[in-house]
Amino acid sequence: MQTMKYIAFIAALALPLSLGAFAKSSNSASFDLTDPAQIGSTTLAPGHYTAQWTGSNSALEISILQHGKTVATARGQLKELPEKAHYTAVTTKQSSDNSSRVDEIDFNNRTEALVIAGS
Repeated sequence: MQTMKYIAFIAALALPLSLGAFAKSSNSASFDLTDPAQIGSTTLAPGHYTAQWTGSNSALEISILQHGKTVATARGQLKELPEKAHYTAVTTKQSSDNSSRVDEIDFNNRTEALVIAGS
């Protein structure tokens, strides 16, 4: 009987801890590029990517991943939107050499957007 109480206690303690491992990070989100675009010093091909960021909201280190591997890095900041974005959108700007640079990424159902520095 004492063993059952011990096992129940361990299970009750382990459950909340294991759920945290499966929680979605609030500092990452996915987006798609439909045309080639530059982030940092890297030109990304069209495809599905994940942005991950660390640091303070005004001085972020941003990593862009594809298939779990970092393919680009940049600095940026979080911008507070007046309301939740209705869909994920990537805003680009034309550079002087006519290439596209990612300027901002708004994420579906979130009130913050990533603004990429140097755009």
